Amino acid sequence: MNGPVRYVEPVYRPPSEADSLILPVTDGCSWNRCTFCDMYTAPQKKFRPRDEAEIFETIRRCGAVYGGEVRRVFLADGDAMTLSTRRLQAILEAIRRDLPGVRRVSSYCLPRNVKKKSVEELRQLADLGLSLVYAGAESGDDLVLDRIDKGETFDSSREALLKLGEAGIKRSVMILNGLGGAVYSRQHAENSARLANATQPEFLATLVVSFPNGEDRLRERFPEFAPLDVAGLMREMETLVSALDLRRTVFRSDHASNWLVLKGTLGADKARLLQQLRAAIAAPEAAPLRPAWARGL
Repeated sequence: MNGPVRYVEPVYRPPSEADSLILPVTDGCSWNRCTFCDMYTAPQKKFRPRDEAEIFETIRRCGAVYGGEVRRVFLADGDAMTLSTRRLQAILEAIRRDLPGVRRVSSYCLPRNVKKKSVEELRQLADLGLSLVYAGAESGDDLVLDRIDKGETFDSSREALLKLGEAGIKRSVMILNGLGGAVYSRQHAENSARLANATQPEFLATLVVSFPNGEDRLRERFPEFAPLDVAGLMREMETLVSALDLRRTVFRSDHASNWLVLKGTLGADKARLLQQLRAAIAAPEAAPLRPAWARGL
């Protein structure tokens, strides 16, 4: 093991956690059935909670090596929030003790991980430093969610996001542009906006769905999937942004997969974002689209 942390490759994290200490508390993803996602399908990424003693020793080593320099910690792998409240509390207490410079702890979070945790339990985690979770909603449309075997519905995602918000944990919600294909593009966009409007997350992001290992796995449940071209992806984004009714949500569509970079706060910047989208749809040759080679997929 090089350094104080034992990693099982490949390691994934949200783009905004680039400067964070990535601390594995589980390996893999407890669901791992979403047909669009190959992140945790390698045999070495089989889901298992890490041994508690190893986690505590890793945190202690990081404290010895980095001292008070670590400001942010991301709890890996796919969904650390599947751990019991007791285990998460113990991990957060160890971070507080051995990494005293930490100001933010974050994690991926599947909606199902929140179902068995009460608002009070979540509030206890927030009080111990868990301040942000990344929730891959992917879509707010029940048919699309079924086609990708997400194991969630509009209602289950909404309830989890509302519960997290009530507990004082910030939510960063991800929607996948193009996930419904050509057939379900409109309902995917409209119902994803409906989910965001119902939950008012602090952060909302989109990235373009991609299949680096091919579409075979997706098509087993979704045989009618037809990928959107660039113009279709932008029209879907226009539908999504048009339907959003957000009060104060930081919106980002700047992942490496996105053709057109969009950033703003909704609702303040809604008109500007729509203007950018409509200009790109009307004259794609003049739009500042990211070249295909620069899309880091």
